[in-house]
Amino acid sequence: MSENVTAARPYAKAIFELAKKSGNYGDWSERLVFLNAVVVEPNVAAALDNPSSTASDRAALVEKIAGDRLDAESVNMVRLLAENNRLPLMGDIGEIYETLRADEEGVLEASVVSAMALDDTYRAKLAEALQRKFNKKINIVESVDVSLIGGAIIRAGDVVIDGSIKGRLAQLNSSLSA
Repeated sequence: MSENVTAARPYAKAIFELAKKSGNYGDWSERLVFLNAVVVEPNVAAALDNPSSTASDRAALVEKIAGDRLDAESVNMVRLLAENNRLPLMGDIGEIYETLRADEEGVLEASVVSAMALDDTYRAKLAEALQRKFNKKINIVESVDVSLIGGAIIRAGDVVIDGSIKGRLAQLNSSLSA
């Protein structure tokens, strides 16, 4: 998996630079999501993996499916990826691109796993506190895990804050065992 990320990174950076020059981050985000949906579709993925297909065959297939949804830069990108047999990395390229975009725009995604759904007031207070801590606009992505018993686990960038009762019980168990 990490080798995919390593291979995808230069492409994502190049796409990001194109988007930065033109200021159309959103257009590139949409194209990358769309192209990933195309290349992961089982029939297309099988055709792309066919050893008898040439780079131009692979690019032509993706271009044909995409139709007029691709501009000249996107077509060039598809052809380059096909030439280097990197079309299956489209999902990784998109993820890295979105990370670069969020960093450029000063946005940080915070994953919040809580024992119950957050209400609007708590979500706003949490976003405000995280914004002060990280000095970035916060985008909260929520999920519920009742096994936490209470509290929440917050992951933002490289920081993990475990304020769950389950986590506290595990810490207590560990300290009592030591």
